[in-house]
Amino acid sequence: MAAKRGGGSRRRKGPGRKKQPGRRSLLRYLLGMLALPLILATAIGVLVLDNQVKARFSGAKWELPTHVYSRPLELYAGLNLPRAALLDELDELGYRRVARIEHPGQFAVTADGIELHARAFPFPEGEQPEQRVRLRLSGSGIVAIQDAGGKSLPLLRLEPIRIGGIYPEHAEDRVLLRLEELPPYLADAVIAVEDRDFYRHRGVSPRAILRALWANVRAGGIAQGGSTITQQLVKNFYLDRSQTLIRKAMEAVMAMLLELHYSKAEILEAYLNEIHLGQEGNRAIHGFGMASEFYFRQPLAELDLHQVALLVGLAKGSSYYNPRRHPERALARRNLVLTTLASEQIVVAAEAEAAARKPLDVTKTPGAVNRYPDVLDLVRRHLQRDYAARDLTAEGLRVFTHLDPRIQHRVENGIAEVLKRIETDRKLAAGTFQAAAVVVRVGTGEVLALAGSRTRDFAGFNRALDARRGIGSTAKPAVYLAALEQPGRFTLGTVIDDAPVSIRAGGKPWSPDNFDHISHGPVPLYRALSQSYNQATARLGLEVGVDKVAKVFRRLGYEGPLEEVPSLLLGGVSMTPFEVAGIYHTIAADGFHTPLRAIASVGDADRQLLARYAFEVEQRFQARDVYLLQYALRQVMLEGTAAGTRLPGAPELAGKTGTTNDQRDSWFAGFSGNYLAVVWVGRDDNKPMPLTGASGALRIWTAIMSGLEHRPLSGPPDDITLAWFDPATGNGSGPHCPGARQLPFASGSEPAQEDCGIGARTLDRVRGWLGLE
Repeated sequence: MAAKRGGGSRRRKGPGRKKQPGRRSLLRYLLGMLALPLILATAIGVLVLDNQVKARFSGAKWELPTHVYSRPLELYAGLNLPRAALLDELDELGYRRVARIEHPGQFAVTADGIELHARAFPFPEGEQPEQRVRLRLSGSGIVAIQDAGGKSLPLLRLEPIRIGGIYPEHAEDRVLLRLEELPPYLADAVIAVEDRDFYRHRGVSPRAILRALWANVRAGGIAQGGSTITQQLVKNFYLDRSQTLIRKAMEAVMAMLLELHYSKAEILEAYLNEIHLGQEGNRAIHGFGMASEFYFRQPLAELDLHQVALLVGLAKGSSYYNPRRHPERALARRNLVLTTLASEQIVVAAEAEAAARKPLDVTKTPGAVNRYPDVLDLVRRHLQRDYAARDLTAEGLRVFTHLDPRIQHRVENGIAEVLKRIETDRKLAAGTFQAAAVVVRVGTGEVLALAGSRTRDFAGFNRALDARRGIGSTAKPAVYLAALEQPGRFTLGTVIDDAPVSIRAGGKPWSPDNFDHISHGPVPLYRALSQSYNQATARLGLEVGVDKVAKVFRRLGYEGPLEEVPSLLLGGVSMTPFEVAGIYHTIAADGFHTPLRAIASVGDADRQLLARYAFEVEQRFQARDVYLLQYALRQVMLEGTAAGTRLPGAPELAGKTGTTNDQRDSWFAGFSGNYLAVVWVGRDDNKPMPLTGASGALRIWTAIMSGLEHRPLSGPPDDITLAWFDPATGNGSGPHCPGARQLPFASGSEPAQEDCGIGARTLDRVRGWLGLE
């Protein structure tokens, strides 16, 4: 009987189909062996990344640049500060003119003055609180200062202007801010626009990735990214800009590790300080704090909604949405941010709509740029004496200088405008001449302004510090001071023969000539200096001794190369304008030497005082001898090579012109009781010029100094005696003698006085009537 289909008998398996239970186990074993190194490598990689995350984030996150500040503007009743100058200063500080003051950084103009809400500022010596004040002004300056309650204030100090910085090698500039220092809606706005799931994800957001993927599919291209704020921070903070799968994986892992170790607040604060929001040349603007000053010249805390929205919009692409280059794009992006803020209920719709109607409000020129590169060059050199290079580019130092922006503007404008007029008048090509200038406060040695070229805002060759040029007759006061230190031999009335002189020096004849090629015969010492007679000066210097003159240069403060040769007497030494300012400051300060100083104090990133650059002074000459020299330098301005120079409100000035051989250099160094300015004009190729000290440098000096409020020069010390003398003979004279002149003398060195009597007095009057004097 046939067997049933599917019956119980089993079909025997042949030997070729025998089961091999060990094969699958072996495969699993081999896969495990292969996976183990991969797992170990991944684990080690994660540990390495974890260490990197913690090491960078827990330590100093950024190399912080050194920020440099000007002097603070101190206002007080009686200060000669015209309204226009005050408004310019407020504009430099980024104060906004408004109809109604609502917060710090704003001011309103009234019929008789200015109402102002001054900002708080962390000075090295302590925090200055914000303050609402009223300034009453007149045509000449400030009449009164009152607080909000009407109480008179003796002094109002406005915060200094940030004039630039010393940056790390990668030139990142930032101002670190804490979350509590931000405008109330900035953090929420960034989260709403950049990462709405920020508080829900752990570094990576699958929802954001899917949302971005869907948006990109609908757009047919890349329309939206899926990176979280944490991922963006990791990308900027730790990784390069490559777009490989490995780098993206590392970004995701590091983002999750960052979230594992640190709070959302710490991550958000770091992001807001790290994000790139602009570029100025090679200087990168990072963080919302610096971006606020860069685009609006205002602290971030003062920004209104429409300004905050613009900065938030720039996070998508600061170059593409650059509001100075692409205002239409920036406006559209800003308004899109405002719409998002309203839809997310961060601001009410009416506020967003009102903000969208406002202009961008971006300043024409960037704020917080290196406005005065030559001044910053000087500051950097002074800092390098006390700080290592890394300290200056990574530790966030705050350097407070003596720079006066108003005087700096006068220097820059004076150089540019006068050189342009000179070149136009003489039909020379624009840019033929170059110039440098230094302005110093007399007595303290504070450098108030400095320019190393005619081109402002350009960091090039700093002639004020590096151009060593022959100083010509600017050197002569050292010769006369060396003589006047010997009152038993020389006085201002000592007669010197301005006649040809010739000696052998270094195996060669040395025969100086006067500028006008005329010998003027016997002249009193003060006139030889005021008229800058070379022959008379050479004779005087040889009689005093070249070695003694060289020592006077050293005592005046010059530390550079100096050869003790006869040509030194007439300016055969090369100096920079800064060095000339140093020696003339000793003269202007009545013989007291003070090293010129640009820096007032230095603080650290935590706003603590590190160093104060104290005033140093040493008396190197007797006040009596310097007073006599100053008298002769006053005659330079009254009747000598700078005759006719007048400054409004400056009854007394002293100075000296300087012109080198073939008129290759034009110098003027002059001072009042409180300001000293030194100006050099020349050509970079050292070719001759059609300019003397009076027709070149003096004109710039006058343009600089004419806008300042000057004090008179010092009065005579107790050991000075006024006496009459006869300029023709050098002998004593009397008040009624023909041609008599009164001069100051070191007490005991004055000549015997004579009384010419009534006849001589009558004759003197007749000579005056006839115009014979």
